[in-house]
Amino acid sequence: MDELIGRLVADVGVDRNAAETVVGIILDFLAKEGPPDKVQAVLAKLPGARPLMEKAAGDGGGVVGAGMRMMGAGLSMGGNSSLMHARKSVRTRLAGSSARFPVSRSSFE
Repeated sequence: MDELIGRLVADVGVDRNAAETVVGIILDFLAKEGPPDKVQAVLAKLPGARPLMEKAAGDGGGVVGAGMRMMGAGLSMGGNSSLMHARKSVRTRLAGSSARFPVSRSSFE
């Protein structure tokens, strides 16, 4: 988890607290929107994921709600957006560089 947080700090240019919040938001989104068995398998491989999720837990809102919460944490939605860099960093850490970033239960299938 520290490697992922460090990558976000370096690649996106946010501080460590914002990077932790963003990772927590992404993981919280996956836990709510993804298939429970696959999401739990991913979370089991990420020490420290659950505290970040709990700290960043939201009331839902799907992908739009997650995006809004990440912007609130300091990520931009501009042309070369830090939000996209964050998403790519998390996707690469969780599943490898060629994996699709899951946005719904069907994306896991």
